[in-house]
Amino acid sequence: MNASLSRIHPAIAPVLPGKIQSHHRQRLAAVYVRQSTLQQVERHQESTRLQYALVERAIALGWSRDQVLLIDDDLGRSGASAEGRPGFQRLVAEVGLDHIGIVLGLEISRLARSSRDWYQLLEVCAVFSTLIADADGVYDPQTYNDRLLLGLKGTMSEAELHILKQRMLEGKRAKARRGELKLRLPMGYHRDLSGAVIKDPDAQARAVIETIFTQFERCGTIHGVLRYLVAHQLTLPYRPISGPQTGQLQWRRPNRVTLSNLLHSPTYAGAYVYGRRPIDPRRRQPGRPATGRTVAAPEQWEVLLQDRLPAYISWTQYEQNLRQLAANTAQAGGVARQGPSLLSGRLICGRCGLRMATQYTNNGGGLRYVCSRESTDYAAPLCQSLSGAPLDSLISELVLSALEPAALEISLQVAEDLEGERTRHHAQWQQRLERAHYAVERAERQYQAVEPEHRLVARTLEQQWETALQAEEQLQADYARFRRQEPQALSEVERARIRQLAADIPALWQASSTTPAERQAIVRQLIERVIVTVLGDSEQVSVEVHWIGGHRTRTHLVRPVARLEQLSYYPQLTARVLSLHQEGHSCPDIARQLNAEGWRPAKRRATFTGPMVASLLTRQGLSAGTPPPRQAPWPERAADEWALPELARTLEMPPVTLFSWLRKGWLKGRQVERAGQRQWLIWADAAELERLRAQRHAPRHWARTRLVAEGDGSANNAD
Repeated sequence: MNASLSRIHPAIAPVLPGKIQSHHRQRLAAVYVRQSTLQQVERHQESTRLQYALVERAIALGWSRDQVLLIDDDLGRSGASAEGRPGFQRLVAEVGLDHIGIVLGLEISRLARSSRDWYQLLEVCAVFSTLIADADGVYDPQTYNDRLLLGLKGTMSEAELHILKQRMLEGKRAKARRGELKLRLPMGYHRDLSGAVIKDPDAQARAVIETIFTQFERCGTIHGVLRYLVAHQLTLPYRPISGPQTGQLQWRRPNRVTLSNLLHSPTYAGAYVYGRRPIDPRRRQPGRPATGRTVAAPEQWEVLLQDRLPAYISWTQYEQNLRQLAANTAQAGGVARQGPSLLSGRLICGRCGLRMATQYTNNGGGLRYVCSRESTDYAAPLCQSLSGAPLDSLISELVLSALEPAALEISLQVAEDLEGERTRHHAQWQQRLERAHYAVERAERQYQAVEPEHRLVARTLEQQWETALQAEEQLQADYARFRRQEPQALSEVERARIRQLAADIPALWQASSTTPAERQAIVRQLIERVIVTVLGDSEQVSVEVHWIGGHRTRTHLVRPVARLEQLSYYPQLTARVLSLHQEGHSCPDIARQLNAEGWRPAKRRATFTGPMVASLLTRQGLSAGTPPPRQAPWPERAADEWALPELARTLEMPPVTLFSWLRKGWLKGRQVERAGQRQWLIWADAAELERLRAQRHAPRHWARTRLVAEGDGSANNAD
């Protein structure tokens, strides 16, 4: 450094004898330079000069110039934390490697404004016998007095930072409470020359923002709004807040994140809000001051001043949008999807109170509602499930009954909405055409204004003019095609079609042009939730519909089940089938009789068939091919005599096995005449029944031995 610089360095108090030793001078002298912001580096250069002058002080203290290590990596970085300060981290590392004999800083605040970072450096310096010097003197962290003084200076440096921050933050909050703090404006807003907040002066920019809110009110999802913007080739307005094009209107491709931020912002409802996105220190990333922001609940906002800004929507509509966005999440009721289910997100299990899931099979051809939360989380059995078709059919009938009185009003509203939407579409096209025409005129004026001899400039402007002309021509062609596809006014044929469809709401509901998402949206406008409870394992289902507004409808439905045994009337059905079978009816005759009497099978089928009856008889141990003779009275039976089918059912064994025992002489029995046929009566008192049950479950070879040993081996065959 030259002599002039040496005259401006800060004075250091006389060094106490023995403070700087030879082993200190054998190592390096580290000069640490830091400024908190880049603005200070640019504007407050005197502080920077004073810090760089510490190099001369190190030389004056006995170090050679080659031994001075200058660390200025932290210019423009805050000293509030060591994170994001590579210079400070390098300094601590060099001290820990025993490379540094003395650390020089203009003042303690330059080294650190955090007690944690300061004491870390202090401890490392004490361990490796490194001195610390500032404008007031030289300190040895190994001595009690110097260590106490250094700790006090570090505490004061940290306190000074907090006082400054608190003072500035309180001033910022006071200004925000008056609504005067200038915050960054979202798209669709602009500041005029006086600083007042106004809607964007560009009509097309305002129209796009209004379209976003209108479409969200209709479809209820961010993705639906995004699809609409893409389908109609609409882009989002944007004005940069910095750079060479500051404040100039630009158009950007719409995306989900931008639309979500727009719909969540209270600014569009005319509210001035401060403290909506506070910083959570736990989420901050080192070296990135803007990270760690969270979204606070409305009741936690520091400042909320309604009706302070020009609004695109009302505060009531803003709150409704927030409720809709919250309902779209998976934890809530969800939003209308593309699947055929009407009750996705609206169906509640009546047993456990949890929301039932929707399952599709065969590429959406099959629909089931399943309460599977316990099964998924704890591997427990399914709570309940049912086929979706009968439940959706029931809900459709209830919804159509509720909509029937509003048919005329619906037709008028539909026609009005269609015309309004078409008018907005054409207005947006006109604005785009006007902007394209202005771009052509501007390019032409620029081309005409250039001197002919400036061929390079003229050639570039000519290309820009040609590009603008091509863009305008393409836009006009697109608009012409749009007008052919969607005229601005409804024709009489279209109006008549709307009235016809609205008059026949069931036909409109079942029309192929009505999408599942539209049916779901209608259901969600009328029904808050549906609670279903399957009665046991049967086909009976209790249904409770909770309508929007508080009204409730209680009804029931019959679900298809997998087995006849699940039917609530299975015992009565079995008894009726056996009765008809014993009367001598064939399986097809029994099926026709059951259908005539109103019996219904298990699965989703309206009538019984002959094979279904045959299967039922087979499960009862009866032959389905040849019906037994009609019921006839038995001859007088002795005590403890059983017909063979009766004894087989009592022992729970096949009749053919029991008959084989009889033929082998293991049972006592006799034949009698009944209805022209010879039939067996088998004797078995209580003790015999117990013996037969025991042998029924014993090993086969052992059972045969016991039967032969304990029985008398004969049968009383009365011919």
